[in-house]
Amino acid sequence: MTTRFPTEDGFRMPPEWAPHAGTYMAWPIHPEVFRDRMEEARDAYAAVARAIADFEPVTMLADPADAEDAAARCGPSVTVVPQPLDDSWARDIGATFVTDGQGRLAGVDWKFNAWGGLYPQCDKDAAVAEAMIGRERAARYPMPIFMEGGGLHTDGAGTILTTGSVILNDNRNPGLTEREAEEILTRALGGSQVIWLDGEALEYDDTDGHVDNLACFVREGVVATLVSPDPADPQHERLKANAERLRAAKDSKGRPFEVVEIAHPEKRVERGLRLAQSYINFYIANGAVIAPIFDDPADAPAIETLRRLFPESVVIPLPGIEIVRGGGCIHCITQQVPRA
Repeated sequence: MTTRFPTEDGFRMPPEWAPHAGTYMAWPIHPEVFRDRMEEARDAYAAVARAIADFEPVTMLADPADAEDAAARCGPSVTVVPQPLDDSWARDIGATFVTDGQGRLAGVDWKFNAWGGLYPQCDKDAAVAEAMIGRERAARYPMPIFMEGGGLHTDGAGTILTTGSVILNDNRNPGLTEREAEEILTRALGGSQVIWLDGEALEYDDTDGHVDNLACFVREGVVATLVSPDPADPQHERLKANAERLRAAKDSKGRPFEVVEIAHPEKRVERGLRLAQSYINFYIANGAVIAPIFDDPADAPAIETLRRLFPESVVIPLPGIEIVRGGGCIHCITQQVPRA
């Protein structure tokens, strides 16, 4: 079957700072994912949902058995919708929404195989994007490759950030070439320039290196990137190389970027694995930036940098460690629906 891409019908993915109609999230379901700290994880998700709901509508998808608990913890400002789930990362299991500038909304439905087979059960999660698209009464564009929303970022003006360790990984798309991946991404999201970063820059990231832990656009022409302040840190050189790659790159209009570095927190190891803590993993809502903090000396300078980068938004710091224990952070658990 021939794939029809959103750009063929005039759709493109807006930047995250474009106005939203709302935000989707998905309620935590498996205690083992969150290192048997389910109560704390659910409280952390609820705090994020309530914070966003002060600025735009939030829809919390919850497995039917957990919908009552989700409603009780999130409160009346969050709409809880029963939806069978295998996991709780709305960015990755959900649709990537696009608009056409003429009032229409559509959803990109990537194939999903649980981050390259990280978990054996994912059929419920693989159906979430289509359910979201149906709920929004949007056109659906099924894609021919396995991909997650956390593996891409766009400035909405033709430039896309991604990592080869995700989209080109044999555990997702064996044999896919960089050129083929670029064609699919640009035709799905709208654009002409793909910038490839080193997704293996973090010591441990069970997504295989989602770009939303590494770098993101904060507005057109400006990109924030994670760095390590310690030359002895194993992450230092690869994160430094990503920053240098961004400085050497140009956007789709041939312009260089202003690159803003944000240092990550001190190393934290639990159960023998380093937690993938990143201040880049924040979410841009309508008039607000919901940002993770980690009870670390680097929290204050990171939040100050975000306040400088988003002078017209309220920057709301929230504890991120319980979410990180599950393998992601605030950006990973949210998915925006742009205002069409």
